Amino acid sequence: METNFFETNSYFVDEKVNVLQFNNIYKIYNDQGVMIGSIVQKLTSGEKFQRVFMSKSMLPFHLEIRDSRDQLLATISRGWTFFMSKTLIQDPNGNITGTIQQVFKFFKPTFILYNKSNDVQANISGNWRARKFVIKNAFEIKIAYITKKWAGLAREMFTTSDKYLVEIEPKYSSDESKLAILSCAINIDMVYKSKNNE
Repeated sequence: METNFFETNSYFVDEKVNVLQFNNIYKIYNDQGVMIGSIVQKLTSGEKFQRVFMSKSMLPFHLEIRDSRDQLLATISRGWTFFMSKTLIQDPNGNITGTIQQVFKFFKPTFILYNKSNDVQANISGNWRARKFVIKNAFEIKIAYITKKWAGLAREMFTTSDKYLVEIEPKYSSDESKLAILSCAINIDMVYKSKNNE
C-alpha cells in the first residue's frame, strides 16, 4: 500500500552511511515505520574530488527530497561558504520557496528560516551534540522540533545518533511547511556534521 509523503507529522530520518563518504543519503519513514521518501546528495566528479582535499564545511552541497515513487518534491542547496551558511529551498521547477540562514551565536546553533517573500517564517535553535532543536515561528510559538529521543515503535526501529525525529505540530503542517522544516533538519545535519568530521 502506497503512503503519501505528507500524510504524517512525524518524519524519522535515517542516514545511510556511504562507505566512501562522498555523498549523504537519508531514508525518511513515517510514524508507522513505513519508508515514505529519501533525501540524496548529488555530487559531480569534481565535487567528489574537492571533498577529498578541501574542508567539507565550506563546500557547496545539493540534495533532493523525493517521495516513495521517486518524485522530486524539493531541493536543498548551498553555495561556497566561508563563515555563516545560507541554504536555498526550491520546488521541483526551481522556484525558491525558502531560505535557511545560519546566525552566529556562541555555543548555540541558530538558524532563521525565511519564506519565499523573504519574511521570517521560523527560528531554529538548539544543541547539536544532543541533537535537540526547537523550531518557533515569528510569534515565538513552537511549530516543530528535532530530537534523537523518542518512544514506542521508533525506539525499536531507530537506535543510533545518526537517526532522528522531526515532529511537526499539526496546526502548522501544510505541505510547504513540512518540506521547509524537514529541509531545516537536513541542513543542520549537513552543516554541523561537516564541521565535526573535519
